[in-house]
Amino acid sequence: MNRRRSSVRVAIRLGAATLIAGVSVLAAQTRTPPQYVADVNWPKPLPNQWILGGLGGTCVDGAGHVFILNRQDVLDGELSTGRLAPPIIEFDIDGNVANSWGDLTQLDPRLHSCHIDKDNNIWIASSPSGMVQKYTHDGRRMLLQIGKKGVVDSSDGTVKGKALNSSGPIFFMPSSISVDRQNGDIYVSDGEGPNGNRRIAVFDSTGAFLRQWQPDMPVVHCMTVGTDGLVYVCDRAGSRIQVYDKQGVLKRTIDVPWTPVTPSAGGSSAGFGGAVVALAFSPDQNLVFVINQNNAEIEMIDRMSGKIVGKFGRSGSFPGQFNQPHGIAVDSRGNVYVAENRGRRIHKFTIARQ
Repeated sequence: MNRRRSSVRVAIRLGAATLIAGVSVLAAQTRTPPQYVADVNWPKPLPNQWILGGLGGTCVDGAGHVFILNRQDVLDGELSTGRLAPPIIEFDIDGNVANSWGDLTQLDPRLHSCHIDKDNNIWIASSPSGMVQKYTHDGRRMLLQIGKKGVVDSSDGTVKGKALNSSGPIFFMPSSISVDRQNGDIYVSDGEGPNGNRRIAVFDSTGAFLRQWQPDMPVVHCMTVGTDGLVYVCDRAGSRIQVYDKQGVLKRTIDVPWTPVTPSAGGSSAGFGGAVVALAFSPDQNLVFVINQNNAEIEMIDRMSGKIVGKFGRSGSFPGQFNQPHGIAVDSRGNVYVAENRGRRIHKFTIARQ
């Protein structure tokens, strides 16, 4: 009799555990993504009457400091009203300018994206510069350069030549950098624009070439390495993310469909820049934040299912609205930062209180 009662108790416990596990899985599958609102008080006004050009990209360090890449492409006459802002500007968590730097004899003016590695160094990709660079956090020293400034991987060494996709430390239009936190390998997407290279090149921590592969896409506009050990590559024109292992084997494709808000009279609408222009992960890596220029919004994609589960932003010039968003970063608290090229602004979005 006692054995029978023990068996019943065990069965009840197992059943309860199974039910709890099932509820937990269901909750995880149906959890509501966070709602984001624009922080209109961030950043603070720029000092010294600085005037920004288009912003190529943005990145954030472990302390929550945000970097923006200022292309300095101001319009004729604008400097009559102020001073040209430096190429690299660092903001603290409150939105104050903490530092600024940038020597254009070393840098290239068409700054495209940046990355902060685990050692707090900042990496810069400029397109079409033919190089990527690693700097100390404060920008005082360049620690590494891969490629040579002004020497492009083409048939004639210029952007007018035929792209070569060479297996080596030379680039055509480097668009993104991501450093593997496990072994220090450097991943570079080389393919910012059409008729250029279209490859992912991998180097060791010293800049020595290791391997490369060519994704099935005409423009390799952005890329990042996830903590899952996979490489996420943006197909800007193809409205999808291709996911590879570190050897370049395609593992999955995440479709990022878009629909024009106002369809054209002919029934089809051309994109306004691409549906997958830049991406960043949430702190737990469960969400992928994607810049969709075609709809001027940020889309949140569940990484496991590949489904769009939320979005924020729209076209416009008011707070929280976009004019060609181009760079995106997420800090450890889940705040999202979006840099605009044409709009020449950096936005901060925070999670709304429930």
